[in-house]
Amino acid sequence: MTIGEFPRGPLDQHFAGDYPHAITVLIPSYREEPDVVSKTLWSAALQEFPHKRIVLLVDDPPHPSNPADRLLLEFARDLPGQIAAALEEPRVRLADGAERLRVDLAHVDEVSPDVLARVAEDYGYAAEWLEQRALIHPLNDHLDAFFVDRVLLGLAGDLRLTKIALDGALAQGEAPPPERVTQLQDRLVRIFTAELVPFERKQFASLSHEANKAMNLNSYIGLMGGRWKTETAEDGTILVPAADDEPCDVDAPWTEYLLTLDADSMLLRDYCARLVYLLEEPGNERVAVAQTPYSSYRGAPSRIERIAGASTDIQHILHQGLTYYDATFWVGANAVIRRRALDDIAQRQSVGGYVITTYIQDRTVIEDTESSIDLGTHGWRLVNYPERLSYSATPPDFGSLIVQRRRWADGGLLILPTFRAQLRERRARGEHVLRREIMLRTNYMVSIAWASLGLIFLLGYPYDSRLLSPWVIAAAAPYFLCMASDLRDSGHRASDVFRIYGFNLVLLAVNTAGTLKSLQQAMTNAKIPFARTPKVKDRTAAPGIYVLIPFLIVAFSIVTLLRDIQAENWGNAAFAALNALLCSWAIVAYIGVRNSIVDMALGVVGWLYVPEKPARPAPSSAGGAGSGAPGSGAPAPVNWRGILHHGDRRLGRDVARANDLRRRVSPH
Repeated sequence: MTIGEFPRGPLDQHFAGDYPHAITVLIPSYREEPDVVSKTLWSAALQEFPHKRIVLLVDDPPHPSNPADRLLLEFARDLPGQIAAALEEPRVRLADGAERLRVDLAHVDEVSPDVLARVAEDYGYAAEWLEQRALIHPLNDHLDAFFVDRVLLGLAGDLRLTKIALDGALAQGEAPPPERVTQLQDRLVRIFTAELVPFERKQFASLSHEANKAMNLNSYIGLMGGRWKTETAEDGTILVPAADDEPCDVDAPWTEYLLTLDADSMLLRDYCARLVYLLEEPGNERVAVAQTPYSSYRGAPSRIERIAGASTDIQHILHQGLTYYDATFWVGANAVIRRRALDDIAQRQSVGGYVITTYIQDRTVIEDTESSIDLGTHGWRLVNYPERLSYSATPPDFGSLIVQRRRWADGGLLILPTFRAQLRERRARGEHVLRREIMLRTNYMVSIAWASLGLIFLLGYPYDSRLLSPWVIAAAAPYFLCMASDLRDSGHRASDVFRIYGFNLVLLAVNTAGTLKSLQQAMTNAKIPFARTPKVKDRTAAPGIYVLIPFLIVAFSIVTLLRDIQAENWGNAAFAALNALLCSWAIVAYIGVRNSIVDMALGVVGWLYVPEKPARPAPSSAGGAGSGAPGSGAPAPVNWRGILHHGDRRLGRDVARANDLRRRVSPH
């Protein structure tokens, strides 16, 4: 298996001519801020790939009553068309240039200076067009600065570099071969050619409405390769296959590759080209997923966003090691996936009379991790590209960070039985499974659980000088030294290792809660609702209990410090002092004293508040029990057609009314 950074020439040659494959970019979106999802779509639309189709999977409620939600929905529906319209002018010019170039080079062995000058001019035009977009783009925050600098101007600078090379060849009276010049012109066409469409699964009763990202993706993937028309059924609009000779309402072409991309992420210009090239290298035929674990945007304004970004940036390095030992996991923020691999792990079930296909598991809220195990069971591999080509937003405040990290901590323990089944399957095929792969994968799935429980034990156990010896500290030192080195290599400060320790102290309750949710799900076999990370500019209030526990950690550490000083247990006293100091600093820096007071007060109010129960309707004096006359107070007519059609499927109030009627007529 080959993994490495590929030069531009082989990339252009690989995708030259009639390249046979296409890629579909799937961007799940739920009530996203307009400026956030716009930058994501632009970064996908400007990818250097021959045939790309970008689908914004809008998951907002299709008929919102709130005016603000309605505006967000209308914007999401219109956004793909707006970007496609903006790309049309450069696309037409550059495509015309490509057609003219093919005519000029049809029967020649050398490129004339006039033809080469025209290609150089097109590169200058394309760079200037991008620079103009960058000039008019508002700079409201560090995400805008990244988009302008790395996405728009980064691509423009790359194109200007090519123009400089072409101008240099002209000045020296030389020219590249005709096939190379054709590749260069085709590259411009690829950059500015993209099909962008929105899709809303909640408009169709025949698709899953499960409230999670996995089923949003699965709903569209299940339609790919078909043409669909809408029909009206008892429970709403459904999709049915359309014949080849009739018009369709939804056309979802099958593509060899899928790119799943979070709506708060951005890709650098050659993400698709480099990762697909990697997948098509000889020896990589059984690689299902290629990815670059996302990095954080630089220049975050808050301390908590910067340190949370540092804790994710080092994951890029860690995942390179996982790839080296064949222990890679899919990181859901972005990945290029072979469609054939998803077909291997697809599961079909009938829900409410409709066939629902699950490609990406939604049993847990870390769908990417569980799907990694499923792919391995079927003999597929996953790799990480060593270059940083993708970036994603980090929660800007403690409240939104809680939502993200609690979700990350929930599910790892549940996947362990699936991993054991994978190991049995692989060994049955005669595959040799290395012990280091097993250890790395197990650690990846349970590290949050054992680290949280271990930290609780360290904080609470009354160590004495015999247990907390210098050898214990020396054993932990390599871990922190390696982390400090990775932080420095990722562009952060080595001293951030102490800030991350304090960061983990204030998140201790959050990680523990996620672990307990996993155990709850294991015992009840019930799905835990998917909680989306808020992506709003205003602060997200944190649950009071998660704010209170860091204060309790500080208080307990101070009590432990005083007790150990009296007992002259200096080793444990130093450890308690360090915990009190770093946790106190983390509370002030990451949560804020004022925000802590507000969130804990809101938590107390929410605990004490009892919602008023709706008044029970007074019995009607007209008509007898069971009368269906209007205004009689009797139950509304039952939707019997819906019940006959769906059987035991829950139909909200219709089922409730049917049950109520059944109780009324049943004998005591």
